[in-house]
Amino acid sequence: MTQIPLFDTSRETSARMWQETDGAQLTGRPQQLLISVAASSPYLSRLASHHAEWLAAALSQPPEIVLDEILAHCAQAGRVSGETEVKQTLRATKAKAALLLALAEIAGVWTTEQSCQALTEFADAAVRAATSSALLNLHHQGRITLPDPDNPLDRCGYAVLAMGKHGAGELNYSSDIDLIILYDADSSVVPPDKDPVTVFVRLTKSIVNILQDMTEDGYVFRTDLRLRPDPRATQVAIAIEAAAIYYENLGQNWERAAMIKARAVAGDIPLGEEFLARLQPYIWRKYLDFAAVADIQSLKRQIHVHKGHGEIAIKGHNLKLGRGGIREIELFVQTQQLIAGGRNAALRGRRTVDMLDGLALAGWISAATALELKDAYWFLRRLEHRIQMIDDQQDHCVPSQDEAYETYARFAGFESGDALATTLRATLETVVRHSEALFHQSGGLSGDEGSLVFTGGEDDPETIETLTMLGFKTPSEVSATIRSWHFGRFNATRSKKSRELLTELMPQLLKSLAATGDADHAFFAFDQFLQGLPAGVQLFSMLKANPHLLDLLSRTMGTAPKLAAQLSRQPRTLEAVLDRNFFGPLPTRKELESHLAPLFEAAPAFEDVIDQLRIFVREQMFRVGVRILSETVSAEEAGEGYSNIADVAIAALHQRVVADIERIHGKCPDGDSAVVAMGKWGGREMTATSDLDFMLIYQADGMSDGAKPLAPAQYYSRLAQRLVNAITSPTAEGILYEADMRLRPSGSKGPVAVSLDAFAVYQREEAWTWEKMSLTRARLICGPETVREAIATALHQRRDTIKTLVDIRDMRSLMLKEHEPKSRWDLKRKRGGLIDIEFIVQALQLTSPTGVFRSNTRDAIVALHSAGQLSPADAAALREAWTLYTRLTQILRLSIDGDQGPENAPRGLQQTLLNATAMPDLARTDSLLDETALQIAKIFHRIIGVPT
Repeated sequence: MTQIPLFDTSRETSARMWQETDGAQLTGRPQQLLISVAASSPYLSRLASHHAEWLAAALSQPPEIVLDEILAHCAQAGRVSGETEVKQTLRATKAKAALLLALAEIAGVWTTEQSCQALTEFADAAVRAATSSALLNLHHQGRITLPDPDNPLDRCGYAVLAMGKHGAGELNYSSDIDLIILYDADSSVVPPDKDPVTVFVRLTKSIVNILQDMTEDGYVFRTDLRLRPDPRATQVAIAIEAAAIYYENLGQNWERAAMIKARAVAGDIPLGEEFLARLQPYIWRKYLDFAAVADIQSLKRQIHVHKGHGEIAIKGHNLKLGRGGIREIELFVQTQQLIAGGRNAALRGRRTVDMLDGLALAGWISAATALELKDAYWFLRRLEHRIQMIDDQQDHCVPSQDEAYETYARFAGFESGDALATTLRATLETVVRHSEALFHQSGGLSGDEGSLVFTGGEDDPETIETLTMLGFKTPSEVSATIRSWHFGRFNATRSKKSRELLTELMPQLLKSLAATGDADHAFFAFDQFLQGLPAGVQLFSMLKANPHLLDLLSRTMGTAPKLAAQLSRQPRTLEAVLDRNFFGPLPTRKELESHLAPLFEAAPAFEDVIDQLRIFVREQMFRVGVRILSETVSAEEAGEGYSNIADVAIAALHQRVVADIERIHGKCPDGDSAVVAMGKWGGREMTATSDLDFMLIYQADGMSDGAKPLAPAQYYSRLAQRLVNAITSPTAEGILYEADMRLRPSGSKGPVAVSLDAFAVYQREEAWTWEKMSLTRARLICGPETVREAIATALHQRRDTIKTLVDIRDMRSLMLKEHEPKSRWDLKRKRGGLIDIEFIVQALQLTSPTGVFRSNTRDAIVALHSAGQLSPADAAALREAWTLYTRLTQILRLSIDGDQGPENAPRGLQQTLLNATAMPDLARTDSLLDETALQIAKIFHRIIGVPT
C-alpha cells in the first residue's frame, strides 16, 4: 500500500484536507490520510473502523470544536452515579479523543504541543468525571453527605493532584496518569460514625477502577498512585496534614522536583491548591540550593545507559530515558529550577518549554540553548507519539527490527529510515551536549558498573540491570528496600543529612555487599542492621571518612549473621576497627589491662563500671571476630585472644567487687579469694559464644571487720554471688558473659564459694574422675598462688589407671546417649569430635607417670608426645584434628547458631569454611570431617576403650 509523509504539508493545506469530506463519506484527502495511517497503526485503524460514522462528521469541523464536544460528554458522565454507565461513557469518549488527537497531529492541523495540551484537558475532564461520579455514588449509599449533590466536587474535602506530564499539561499519547490523592480528615462530608480513612480509600479505589479497569470497551487511563509519600507504607489516599508533615520533614529532593509539576485537577480544587501553597517553602528554598544538585543528579542517572553502552543508538533507542532523551531535557530544566526558583518566582512554572524560555530570560542559559532544547523536546515528543500511536502501548523505544523501523520512519513523516536516523542522532547529540555542560561536575553518584537510581516510586530498569550484573538475585526487592530507606522508614535514615550521606555511600556499599559472594543475604542483613540503628549520621560519616570499613562491614553482613545482629544492637562496636593497629597482633593481657584501666578510672559508680566493661569486652571480642572472618588470625590465636579479654575483664571486675564488699562488710583476717577458670576459658580456647566456667576459692581466718561483719563462708559466698550478678545481669549494654559455676566442688549442690582447705580435702577424698578431668583445664585468673599449688597437688595425686580409663569411657557413653550429635558438623559432640580429643588428652594426663599437665589441649598434646605418652602418629592426628575442629568452630560460633551444617548458610560463610579446610566444596569438606572423626574415634578406642 502506498504511503505518504503525513505532516510535511502547510497548515493551510492540512486544514483544507481535514475538512474535505462529503457528508458521512470519507473521500479525497481525508481518505488518503486514513489509508496511510491504517498501514502504520493497527490501533488507529481499529478506532477508525469502530467509529467511522462519528469520524466522518468529526473531520468536517475544526478539531477544537470536536474536542469541546468530547469534554462536554465527560462532564455529563460525572453527573451519573452508576459505575457501569460512567465506565462506558468515558471509554467511548477516550476512543474518540485518541482518534481525534492522533489524526489532528498526524495531519499537521495540531502541533504536538497542541495535541499534548488537548490530551491533558481530556485527562482532567475524565478524572473530574470519575471523581464526581464516585462521590455521588457514596452520597447515595449514605457513606458521605455532600454539601451540594448537584455539584459533587464542591467542598467535598477530597483533592486530586495531577503529577508529571499530566500536571504540566504535557501528557503524551499513551501515557498513564500519576495522581496523588489527599483528603481532609476533619471533613464534614464524612458522618461522625464513619471512618474518614476507610471512606476516602474506598472512594479512591472506585475512581481508579473507573479509569483503568479493562473492559470490553477498553480503558480510560492507566492510573499510578505511587508518587504519594512513602507508597509502600501509606494508603492510596492520604490525610492532607499527614502529607504536609511528611514533605516538610522527610521529603526528598526528587519529590521536590516532582512537586514542581503538581496541579490540583479534580475534587475540592481549592483544598488542593491550599495544600500546594503550603508546600511552596519546601519546594522553593530561599537560598541557591546547590546542595540539592547532587541528589537531583541521581535522577539524571535514570537516563544513562550502562558503561560500554553509552553511545547514542537509533534503532531501539529509548526516546524518554535514553541518552539525549526527553527525561534529560526535563531534568536539565528542573535542576536549575530547584537551584534558582526559591529566589525567582518566574522560574516556578510547570511546563518544560516555558521554563526553558524562563531560564534564558533569567540568564541561566543562553537564548540559543533554550531554542535548541525546545526544538529537540517537541521533536522527540512527536516521535514518541508516533511510537505510541502504533498500538496504544506505553512505549518510548524506536523499533529495532529493520522492517518495523522503516515503517515507523515513514509513519513519522520521513522518506526513509536513514533520513530519520540523521535527524534523530543530531537532536540527541544536541541534548547531550547541553546536558553534559550542566552536569559535568556530577561524578561519584553512580558506580562504574552502571546506573544506580533509587528515587521515585518505582524501579528504574537501568538500575535493575546494574543490580543484576552485580550479583543480586532479587534486584527489584533490593531497589524497593533502598527506596524505603530514603523515605525515612528507619531512625537511621530519618534525617536529611543521613540520607544524603547514604546516597553518596550507595555505589560503593552495593559493590562491597556484592563482593561477599551472596549479595542478597548481605544486603538484607545490612537492612536489619540499619533497622536497629538509633541514628545514622555518625555511622555514615565514619564510613564515608573510612571507605575500607564498608568492605569490612559488608563481609560481616554476608558471612556472620550473628555478628551482624550484634552490630545492629550496638553499632558503636564498629568504632573499634578505627584503631590503626586493628590488623596487627592481637593485644596481650598486659596491653588489654592498660586499655581498660582508664575506663574504670572514669567510672566511679559500680553500675558505670559494669557498663564500661561490657562495652570494652564487646569491642575487643568484635576485633577478634573480624580477624577470624578476615582470616588474619589462627584458631589458636583467636582462642587466646578471647580468653585474654575474659581474663582481664573478670580480674578487674573481681577487684571492684572485692572493694565493694569490703566497703560494706570490711575485710576478713588474712582473707583473699581467687577466680579459677575452667573449661574452654581455662584452656584458653574460648570462642565468640563461650560462657565462663569458673570457681571462687578463698582463704580467711575469721569474721570480717566492717560495720556489717560476716563469717568467711557467708562473706565469700556473697562476693561470689555479686561477681556472678555483675557478669550476667543485663544492662543497657547487654550482659558481659553467661557464667557457669557447676564445676565447683559438689557442683550446684555445694557452696558458690569454697575455702581452700575444703577444696583440697574434696579433691583428695571425694572428687570424681570427671572432676579431675575438668581440673586439668583449671587456670588461676587472679588470687593467691596457694590456689595454684592446691590445684597442682590435686592433679598429681596418684590414681588407679584402669579405673580412670573405665570411668572416662563410661562417661563418654553416657554423653553419647544423652546428647546425640545433631549432624556431622556437631564438631563438639560427634563421635571422634572435640570431646573425644579432650577426653583422650585428659585421660593421658591423669594417668601419666611423669605428671604432664597443660590446660590448653594443643599444648597438652605436644607435651604428652614429648613425654612419650603419645606416639608421633597419634600426636600428629590429634593435633591436626584439634586444629581443624577449632578453626571451624571459631568460624561457626561467630557466624550462626546451633551445630547444624552450613548447607543453608550464606555463601560468604560457606566460602570462609572452605578456606579453613582448604577444600573446593562442602561435599569434600564433609568427607574430610568424616575421615578425621573416624581416625580420632580409633585412637579413642585404642587408648580409652569403645563407648557403649
